[in-house]
Amino acid sequence: MYVWQSKKWPLFTWNHESLLKVLGQTRLSQGQLISRISALGMALGQEARAEILIKESVETSAIEGEKLNPDTVRSSVAKRLGLATAGLPPVDRRVDGLVQVLLDATTGYQKPLTLKRLKNWHATLFPTGYSGLHPIRAGQWRGPEPMQVVSGPIGREKIHYEAPPRNRIPKEMQQFLLWWKSSDNKIEGFVRAAVAHFYFVTIHPFEDGNGRLARALTDMALAQDENLKERFYSLSAQIMEERNTYYEILERTQRGKGDLTEWLLWFLGCSKRAIDNSELLISKVLAKADFWKCHRDASLNDHQRKVVSKLVEAGPGGFKGGLTTRKYVSIAKVSRATAYREIIDLAEKKILQPNSGKGRSVSYDLLWGFK
Repeated sequence: MYVWQSKKWPLFTWNHESLLKVLGQTRLSQGQLISRISALGMALGQEARAEILIKESVETSAIEGEKLNPDTVRSSVAKRLGLATAGLPPVDRRVDGLVQVLLDATTGYQKPLTLKRLKNWHATLFPTGYSGLHPIRAGQWRGPEPMQVVSGPIGREKIHYEAPPRNRIPKEMQQFLLWWKSSDNKIEGFVRAAVAHFYFVTIHPFEDGNGRLARALTDMALAQDENLKERFYSLSAQIMEERNTYYEILERTQRGKGDLTEWLLWFLGCSKRAIDNSELLISKVLAKADFWKCHRDASLNDHQRKVVSKLVEAGPGGFKGGLTTRKYVSIAKVSRATAYREIIDLAEKKILQPNSGKGRSVSYDLLWGFK
């Protein structure tokens, strides 16, 4: 039996007392993070917001097995947040659709959640009407075929979950939207976000993209709780780190009778870990700001600025293998001689420093600590 087959569906229960400790810890981390973001100032806050949105976009797709190019995501995020786009690739329509949905869910958290809005989100995720090579009912409920979560080789498949049949979706979604509206300010914010995630992904109303939309709804619920349009931690990134546990607990809960205690405990812990890990992203933003402040008077040509920007975006130690002449040629689209000359110039200006190695193996990294 699946949870939606229970006579009590969709009445969910949980043990309140068992949640108190982890909920208190999560709230404490959340408050500390928001305080630190407030201290950054408007410009740095926008940079931090961009980094989180890029991370969220890449990881929410990765959970579903889809690998996005971070530079392409960065291009869409920069365009939509009004940040510099120099040196970034053209906007990809499909990637831009995902960024648009995530932004609408958070910046528009005060707007009503309706069937039309959900279907528009789905159509925006699949602007070509295809999921990979397969045609999809973009912006429409899934078809009459059974919706199953399956693993294993053909002939020996294991069914992890089967969603409610197609003919139940209209009623299920109407009930979901009524719950969404009535639960606002009535259920503890993190708990409501966790229930919304579980509730939506259990109905599984669309052919594809249900996980991404469930996580968008989670962010929207958290934005409503915090009364903030900006997200400063990526829950999807943390779910990706704990993906196996995520699916295991989700499956067990979907095979239960509506007691969400185990799911809520994991979700609250995952949220705290996501908040704590956002410190790394914020540190990266601060390092970038400090770097450009140190070198604001440096005279760089377009090639140099493009390459340096690439290194800055990677963050301290994030540009694997360091910068070589070959990599400079690839990024700046210049000759090897020009690349060598411009690298030496950057080193003389104390923007780059050589790593260990000589001859063909020499590489460079940014001099982050220069004052």
